[in-house]
Amino acid sequence: MTHSTPPPPTPSPLLSEFSNDPEMAELIESFTSELPERVQAILAAVGEGRVSDLKRLSHQLKGAAGGYGFPTLGEAAGRVEDGLRATADPTTALKAIAEDVRALVDLCTRASAGKS
Repeated sequence: MTHSTPPPPTPSPLLSEFSNDPEMAELIESFTSELPERVQAILAAVGEGRVSDLKRLSHQLKGAAGGYGFPTLGEAAGRVEDGLRATADPTTALKAIAEDVRALVDLCTRASAGKS
């Protein structure tokens, strides 16, 4: 008898703290609809070793996320930015923040899946 491993659970969508505010709905939708593009830019910057671009992208996301009701997303972007600032050598910096980047990408994916 073989035992199959169940698939990993699908992460729950990350919803904005303002998701119940009708006045914020359109703004949140705009923000979350841009997240897949931001993720692609972040992954491209990591893949190409463009530390300065990654710093800029994470800084922008850190600033914007809280305003749209995603403080966890902003904190994750801040960890990426801080990790890059903490290490002068780009290769070392990218290795040091690899897990933080994965966490940030996951949160962006969950927020864009929530759409509110």
